[in-house]
Amino acid sequence: MRQIPLGTQGLVVSAQGLGCMGMSAAYGSGDEQESLRTLAQALDHGVTFFDTAEVYGPFTNEELLGTAFAGKRDAVVLATKVGFQYTSNGDLAMVDGKPIVTGKPSEIRVAVEGSLRRLRTDFVDLVYLHRIDPLTPIEETIGELATLVRDGKVRTIGVSEASAITIRKAHAIHPLTAVQSEFSLFEREVERDEVLKTIRELRIGFVAYSPLGRGLLSGALTDLNQLAPDDFRRFDPRFQGGNLQANLRLVERIKEIAVARNVTPSQLAIAWTMNVGAVPIPGTKRSKYLAENIAAADLILRPDELAALNEAAPIGAATGDRYSPAMMETLGH
Repeated sequence: MRQIPLGTQGLVVSAQGLGCMGMSAAYGSGDEQESLRTLAQALDHGVTFFDTAEVYGPFTNEELLGTAFAGKRDAVVLATKVGFQYTSNGDLAMVDGKPIVTGKPSEIRVAVEGSLRRLRTDFVDLVYLHRIDPLTPIEETIGELATLVRDGKVRTIGVSEASAITIRKAHAIHPLTAVQSEFSLFEREVERDEVLKTIRELRIGFVAYSPLGRGLLSGALTDLNQLAPDDFRRFDPRFQGGNLQANLRLVERIKEIAVARNVTPSQLAIAWTMNVGAVPIPGTKRSKYLAENIAAADLILRPDELAALNEAAPIGAATGDRYSPAMMETLGH
């Protein structure tokens, strides 16, 4: 797989990365050995960019990557995310179903130190603020991350699910290498809320998570009974009742375009995100899906195909919010 620059601070990553959350959280129980095989296979196929976060588990996903890449640190680019608070027993701290976000400099430093230990590394290639703390000035939080860069513990920094205004403020304190946001044929809000425009103007890299719409855009998921009992999608608004049926009709239109091109819907959806210059990080915890996703990195869409996809899935086409109301409150600060 080709390697490309991400942002302007010297970070080079594979054109498609691997989102690792599902190996440890959110999508049902994980299988450590299968996850380790998937990570090794991804590296063998030229994927060098691996995305994790302290909250995935919490903490266990970083430990998984630390195990997977022991002795291979120079071959991989590790990205993690910090910025949530935890209880004394290590659970995500919540109030009324909403996670507590922190951008306090002292807590950010402690979080990064923890990530370094779990990832078994002296530095992290890219550290994002997972969410923006509206109670802590972004200048203070980015200032601490900049200090960690000077200390050699962090190579580059980014933000996740931030507003265009916050992106500009953060970038003025220390150059951002990447902004990570959900982006897919189901979720195109960054195209109309000035985020994508701002990223392009400032020459910041764009990393797209959930490029497959949490699996819906694969075309294989049609019924909640296919999901594990503890899969968070059972409670995702876009997977509920009439919302699910409306979104499946949207998927059928996308499948028609994929069939005409002789590719899978997943490959078409991933390639579409790359067309805007994003680095997609589709997640999978099973090696059997990995090769299919990776093949999308070489798929170049024709203008007529892009037009057909824009017609089939225009901005705002998905039915239902992408998170619960409490989680939606953490976005866009």
